Amino acid sequence: MKKRYAVVGTGGRAEFFYGAIVKDFQETSELVAICDMNQTRMNYTNQLLVDKYEYNAVPTYKADQFEEMIRNEKPDYVIVTSVDRTHHTYIIKAMELGCDVISEKPMTVDEEKCQEILDAIKRTGRQLRVTFNYRYAPHNTKIRELIMDGTIGDVHSVHFEWLLNTEHGADYFRRWHRDKRNGGGLLVHKSTHHFDLVNFWLGTTPDTVFAMGGLMFYGRENAEKRGETKFYQRATGNENAKDDPFALHLDTNKHLKGMYLDAEHEDGYQRDQSVFGDGISIEDTMGVMVRYKNKAILTYSLNAYMPWEGFNVMINGSKGRIELRVVEKSYVNSGGDKADEGALKAKSIKVFPMFAAPYEVEIEELAGGHGGGDPILLRDIFDKASDDRFARAASHVDGAMSILTGIAGNISLRTGQPVAVDKLVTF
Repeated sequence: MKKRYAVVGTGGRAEFFYGAIVKDFQETSELVAICDMNQTRMNYTNQLLVDKYEYNAVPTYKADQFEEMIRNEKPDYVIVTSVDRTHHTYIIKAMELGCDVISEKPMTVDEEKCQEILDAIKRTGRQLRVTFNYRYAPHNTKIRELIMDGTIGDVHSVHFEWLLNTEHGADYFRRWHRDKRNGGGLLVHKSTHHFDLVNFWLGTTPDTVFAMGGLMFYGRENAEKRGETKFYQRATGNENAKDDPFALHLDTNKHLKGMYLDAEHEDGYQRDQSVFGDGISIEDTMGVMVRYKNKAILTYSLNAYMPWEGFNVMINGSKGRIELRVVEKSYVNSGGDKADEGALKAKSIKVFPMFAAPYEVEIEELAGGHGGGDPILLRDIFDKASDDRFARAASHVDGAMSILTGIAGNISLRTGQPVAVDKLVTF
């Protein structure tokens, strides 16, 4: 019997899931409804379902009809791809109405909402899964394998540097993410991937977090300091944005136009705001230190205005060192082919044994977004794969432990003090 899925939030990330359901997993899965605050965007989604995927249009429900959707369509699973600050609302309502939930990362944005989700899981007995596609990328899985197999012994420290470039990194400062209330800033919205990888690789959870950071490149004040004089509120149709390499012109991209520009009249949401405008409350430069339960130490760096996109990781153990370097293709969310999101331009893993010659580790080549991880994740979700030696499927506990690192980081940014993760929520 096919599993029934409803999707809430039909913005940029939703198509990753509903496209897979209607194209690749029709034998096991069925899309039965979509929900959003914007009817125009839902209509565009149905247009894609019919024209692009040769599927049928599905019933649409506005956000205030979410419970009605559950009662009418009786989904087995609700897939949550709405704005981050609303995740907990839909997760909890869906579970209370008898559904299991698949949530896009981050699970939620602060410790209070996290606790509400944990309490609802206890109360309802429903399941929540968080979709960490980076776990499934072959290079990241290989790191897990090397550590599990004792290649460098006990891990004592990790240095993790993530670079967001002036296309992808800038995109967070154009859209709803620029308001920290919506996504918890990049330490929660983006870094949840990275903190989850460290938890996944080391098989441990965070104990103490200390962070520093600020808005040092984007925003009007920083641009003025650099001598900028031409400003605009939004890019589309604005003369001052014509030659700005940071501008996003919605009217030149059919998909962005259909999903956002044509839908503006309903809710006023502008997808193309200036990254050098006022009202940005998230950081673009962050440094974090984490002590884990197994006593390992993480030093973490995230910068959102770099010349290239990707990451460097150095893992130091009692028997040697692993170095991972990945260069990703640049992209704008919903601005092109889904397979380009996190797709790789270069990757390498090198092991440095303590008393032997260093060597390169072979990495499996797979097609698909996020380094080949997306197709594996989707199969795991919709085909319910059998035993996975690496335990890549992420539970609500994994989802919580990843965001709690970032949430603790945000508290540390505000207070200047280290934060004990165990004091934030009760499992």
